[in-house]
Amino acid sequence: MKELALKYGCNPNQKPSRVYMENNGELPFTALNGTPGFINLLDALNAWQLVKSAKEACGTVCATSFKHVSPAGAALGLPLSGIERKMYHIEEDAELSPLACAYAKARGADRMSSFGDFIALSDVCDVSTARLIQPEVSDGVIAPGYEEEALAILKQKKKGAYCVLEIDPSYKPDPVERKQVFGVTFEQGYNDFRIDEALLANIVTKNRNLPDAARRDLILSLITLKYTQSNSVCYVREGQAIGVGAGQQSRIHCTRLAGNKADNFLLRRHEKVLSLPFREEVRRQDRDNAIDLYIGPEAEDVLADGRWEALFTERPAPFTEDEKKAHLSGFTGLALGSDAFFPFGDNIERAARSGVSYVAQPGGSVRDDNVIEACDAHDMVMCFTGMRLFHH
Repeated sequence: MKELALKYGCNPNQKPSRVYMENNGELPFTALNGTPGFINLLDALNAWQLVKSAKEACGTVCATSFKHVSPAGAALGLPLSGIERKMYHIEEDAELSPLACAYAKARGADRMSSFGDFIALSDVCDVSTARLIQPEVSDGVIAPGYEEEALAILKQKKKGAYCVLEIDPSYKPDPVERKQVFGVTFEQGYNDFRIDEALLANIVTKNRNLPDAARRDLILSLITLKYTQSNSVCYVREGQAIGVGAGQQSRIHCTRLAGNKADNFLLRRHEKVLSLPFREEVRRQDRDNAIDLYIGPEAEDVLADGRWEALFTERPAPFTEDEKKAHLSGFTGLALGSDAFFPFGDNIERAARSGVSYVAQPGGSVRDDNVIEACDAHDMVMCFTGMRLFHH
């Protein structure tokens, strides 16, 4: 297939819309079901690059959940704990492949942002993964292949209109890429920079102890950032990106945004949240919304008299600020990547509040010394990668 007509561009008034290969070659993907939209394909092609790169660098399967051309979550295929199964609405006895675990973690990192996502899988979609995707609100999925039964499951979504794309895993883009803005053509070299452990060699802090698990998490954070709208930082815990601060104009603002997302993820592990007495008929999307309110400053929106009865069998006890602080203080060892240098130590101070112990950033600020001092004050390990990872 050399081109594919789309319903419209970014918005319904932007017609006609299509994707095609300028060199008259074949498109590197095939639509096995449904019709992708303009933004769907932007998500799909960026997401595929992320999971492909992460698998190559980390040596295990990877999945990501994309929304508006940035990842809401990304994760490697590590086993799920019992707590995670509760957080992600997965039955205790459900058998999960490594790919299914990766998808569950990617979707579960920020379930609010993942609502209506586009999924990318590094490997052939198996039945276990398809069954997890089936009940979620999602626009589509891209993978290098599908088991027959898995494809049949996915084709049932959205009344048969769910978008299923198959990507050619051997496809390599041209070394020069182009796009138009306001009738002006931009041209640049394709960003084929490889992210691996060699990037973490330049440790600039007093603490130089960088365990293998931390190296893996820093690599995942940097690969995630490579395909995230800049400015951005990415918090990673145990092979799972749990806080992505995409598209902020200020570095400290994206550090705060991503840190708040990471905090919310960790607060969802608290027993008060895991044991919320939801009514059986409450849908998982409404549960996610209620949990987000319950752990946030808008808790009264779900706990006020006359409101909680629609969600819960009994009125939950408030989740106090002291309880939240005590819970978050028990988490350390998080990794933080940044797509550009930190200009001030305030970013490190904010990261420390979310349990960050390991940092990777390009370096090169006139205030690098201040940032290093902030890391040393918290006994963090920080690597200067020397490589900016802006993406637009």
